[in-house]
Amino acid sequence: MQWSLLLVMGQCYFISCQLYQYHYVKDTKNWTEAQEYCRKNYTDLATVSNMTDMKRLIEESTGRKTEAWIGLNNRADVNRTWHWSLPGVEFKDDETRWYGGEPNDRNGNENCVGMRNSKWLDFPCTETKHFLCYNGENIKSGSKKIHLNNETKKNWTDAQKYCRGHHTDLVSGLNQLDQVKLSDGKDYWIGLFRDTWRWSDGNSSSFRHWNQTLSSGDKCAVTMLNEEQGRWKNANCTDQKPFFCYDDEVILIKENKTWEEALYYCRDNYNDLVSITNLDEQRWVQERAKKASTPFVWLGLRYSCTLDFWFWVSDEVVGYKNWASDVSNDCDMSGAMDTGGKHQWVKIIDNKEFNFICSKS
Repeated sequence: MQWSLLLVMGQCYFISCQLYQYHYVKDTKNWTEAQEYCRKNYTDLATVSNMTDMKRLIEESTGRKTEAWIGLNNRADVNRTWHWSLPGVEFKDDETRWYGGEPNDRNGNENCVGMRNSKWLDFPCTETKHFLCYNGENIKSGSKKIHLNNETKKNWTDAQKYCRGHHTDLVSGLNQLDQVKLSDGKDYWIGLFRDTWRWSDGNSSSFRHWNQTLSSGDKCAVTMLNEEQGRWKNANCTDQKPFFCYDDEVILIKENKTWEEALYYCRDNYNDLVSITNLDEQRWVQERAKKASTPFVWLGLRYSCTLDFWFWVSDEVVGYKNWASDVSNDCDMSGAMDTGGKHQWVKIIDNKEFNFICSKS
């Protein structure tokens, strides 16, 4: 069956729509009560994945000058997990460069990582060191992607703040570290840390936006709306505070269908097959894709033989791209996301049957 933009035009333009919506609830509750309220009336307590989300929270709570719960809590029943500071960079156990015997918690809980030459060592996050920042892709021509700060020493949290304020983030992931050439024997903070903090909805987001060295005993996180950029601190979970919920506007369907069957299922029961128009949406959708029972999930991405280009069924132009490799133009092909690995897009003949992801509005 040949498709055109006219035949598959959706109802929602994702320039104005969001794949998830935040809601500020002014009624005060403790963290557990807030979680119950959000799960009953929305999806869950707010998950925050990046600075874009932080800006949305602040906009949603315009004029509020107080602290509000978010969905992050410190779990005593889980092991510490390693994360990279830069959102979207995933830590992998088989891609590490530890010194022999590291990590070793030699001085108690050593949850932050420094690099000496090309090897990693764990340290207490409160120690002060020089550090390495990463400049993202949207930098001026000729600018260096790696910034070595050897003028001022900072603790790990303050180093992260500096890098996010002046660059993009602390250096995160092997691709970025491979651009670093050091042989001076000094220790430099990199963007690797571990903690036992988890999101209420099970999201694996590694984004942390702390304003302080965390106090002991307080196991739930609040965003401080009276502070610049809404930085976080930990608080007693029994305190009464307003809170943020979120509504998830996408859903994973764990049924195996062809692309066309998936399209009609989404349109009959929700809104449409999901579209991805920027990196933030990619990260949100891939969290859902991780829970699929098939190696790929169908997206609302289709190639038109008639018009000779790829398009989203929501009538979006394919501006943002995340193909696993250069994609050729073949009829009867649709786009799917890899549910493991890097969660990139692949073209697959559309009579294959996979799970799929629908947008709700």
